[in-house]
Amino acid sequence: MTLIGLALAALAVWALIRLGRSGEKPGRGHWRIAATMLSVALIGGGAIAASRGAWVFAIGLLGAGLWLAVGSRIRSAPPMRSGMSEAEARSTLGVGQQASDQDINAAWRRLMTRAHPDQGGTEGLAARLNAARDRLLKRRNR
Repeated sequence: MTLIGLALAALAVWALIRLGRSGEKPGRGHWRIAATMLSVALIGGGAIAASRGAWVFAIGLLGAGLWLAVGSRIRSAPPMRSGMSEAEARSTLGVGQQASDQDINAAWRRLMTRAHPDQGGTEGLAARLNAARDRLLKRRNR
């Protein structure tokens, strides 16, 4: 029974570490927290069932717990729009119609220093800035 207690303690520590690494905003990560706790309970129940000799039940619980633990870690990518108009790209970067490639890159660098996810920005805003820069530079290169 001591081995089962150690296994359950290890699962609880794993769940706490996983929850601590969750960098999601409140509201988005609640289902992941619930899924983590449920997967810990299922895996723990599977370990107890295996120790009592109920192998079929244990395999089912362990499989469900592992499936839930892995499935809750998969993050879907935000939906990307297919295209951005030239006016939207200019508005996003804050450049005029006659902006040169250097002006476009300078505006992109200035905005990206604040919008990059490593600097407290969001992935969506950084992707939008990248798309705007690419759109305007491709227009120039045509």
